[in-house]
Amino acid sequence: MKRTLTALLMSASLLGAATTQATTAEDIQSFTLNNGMKIMVLEDSSIPNANMYLFWKVGSRNEVPGITGISHFFEHMMFNGSKKYGPKMFDRTMEAAGGANNAYTTENVTVYTDWFPSNALETIFDLEADRIAALDINAEMVESERGVVASERTTGLENSNWRTLQEEVKGVAFRAHPYSWSVIGHESDIAAWTLEDLVQYHKTYYAPNNAVVVIAGDVKLAEVKRLAQRYFGPIPAQEPPKAVKTVEPLQKGERRVFVKKESVSTPNIMLAYHVPATTNKDYYALDLLTSILSEGNSSRLYKALVDKQLAIAAETYMPMSFDPNLLYILGVAAPGVSATTLEQALIEEVNRIARDGVKAEELEKAKNIKLMDFYRSMETINGKANTLGTYELYFGSFDKLFQAPDAYNQVTVADIQRVAETYLRRANRTVGVLAAQEEADQ
Repeated sequence: MKRTLTALLMSASLLGAATTQATTAEDIQSFTLNNGMKIMVLEDSSIPNANMYLFWKVGSRNEVPGITGISHFFEHMMFNGSKKYGPKMFDRTMEAAGGANNAYTTENVTVYTDWFPSNALETIFDLEADRIAALDINAEMVESERGVVASERTTGLENSNWRTLQEEVKGVAFRAHPYSWSVIGHESDIAAWTLEDLVQYHKTYYAPNNAVVVIAGDVKLAEVKRLAQRYFGPIPAQEPPKAVKTVEPLQKGERRVFVKKESVSTPNIMLAYHVPATTNKDYYALDLLTSILSEGNSSRLYKALVDKQLAIAAETYMPMSFDPNLLYILGVAAPGVSATTLEQALIEEVNRIARDGVKAEELEKAKNIKLMDFYRSMETINGKANTLGTYELYFGSFDKLFQAPDAYNQVTVADIQRVAETYLRRANRTVGVLAAQEEADQ
């Protein structure tokens, strides 16, 4: 008998009484239209609202040199007019119906999110079908949004030390795979996309057979099916996109990059280690390792760096990913601390885990944090829709969502030490230094 998510979390001694309606795998109903669009439905009448998440399997990994950033560009273009709803009408129509929306683009996916009163469901279907089937890609709008994206790239890099450093680190850590460029793309490519590029990209990647749609909230499966067949059903399928075949070669030695930024007050150090794709069995151990390193004031990096006034901040980041990617560790030096001193301190903490392992109580704390975050993501219809779609794409099936709490609980202290030894090695590491001045050779 399949256990509910709430029951799994309670077995981990995390919860008292359940406070929200538990969701089981049996609550998720799905169907696939003749054009290949998969639609998942979660009926949840806890509030009279619903949402629609459209996960398009396209991100910067699907780009090639010359059109980098084009996936992110469509996040802008999809709001700028179609056959039925002209410029600015998507937002205005949705807001008039009491709804709101957003979107985001990553290395792997582009996701559009709609939140609305459940009685506006048909309006949302109409809006989404219009921009999928008949997006207006015209020269005037393209040039307008091209300028917006170019400005976003410039200001984004200027205002974010993390993004500035990460872009350079990625470019060094990846020699072959398209993860090597940033989601926003290269400046010259942003200026060079043609209308033909954009029309073909939309036709290929915004085809119904390249999408997973999740609808959660105060809806009924029969009504969702009826509307999906009416609005999404007539949109023709396309030839599947070309597979990303490039496999990043094994890194055989430490790589380094220095980035000069005169406005930065103290050095930033980024360590990036190659790690497997999210579907790999080591994902959960690596995810817990990131928490042990940086989550909370009792984390390894906080106690070793922040408490000792070597750094003013230390954090980790490991994105979910279709292909092998990077685990990032970032430290921001405290005033008067050199880049070399901070780098050595970061590396020592990483090496200490590989050498000596972690304590059982550290791992238990990390599990509690991950599982509580996981539970909170399933407290709302918004979180449920996003999490369901995420597991469907990154883990291969939404059913893996209900296995995740046990997967975290099964990770051992030995597993943490093993993944640290396996992946957090010098030869597998790229080091990035961001500072106003480069230190003299030692």
